[in-house]
Amino acid sequence: MVKARRGQRSHLSGLAAEDQVARAYAREGMPVCARRWRGSAGEIDIVARDGATVVFIEVKQSRTHDEAASHLSAFQMQRIWDAGCEFLAGEPRGCLTEVRIDLALVDGQGRIEILRNVYAA
Repeated sequence: MVKARRGQRSHLSGLAAEDQVARAYAREGMPVCARRWRGSAGEIDIVARDGATVVFIEVKQSRTHDEAASHLSAFQMQRIWDAGCEFLAGEPRGCLTEVRIDLALVDGQGRIEILRNVYAA
């Protein structure tokens, strides 16, 4: 019972973190075009547009930004890439669409740190 409540609390705090990040991108003039977009390869937390660039955003929430970043696994990175390729199939330019993948970290105080273009590093 305690584990179920803890899981529910984690799920809800993750959704709240995604809401915060989506609002932050919108304030920067990058409209969100999809939330929790799901393809056969998996889910992308947030998809936004930065001009002609499609931005795939993975949101990680934990007590600290460092702890949140440590939750991103190689498997998840591959899932985001594969799901992103599926998403691009619906874009007018397909795989020729400009793409960026960001990692948004939300700490226990609700502060957001965005690491832009994390796959280029």
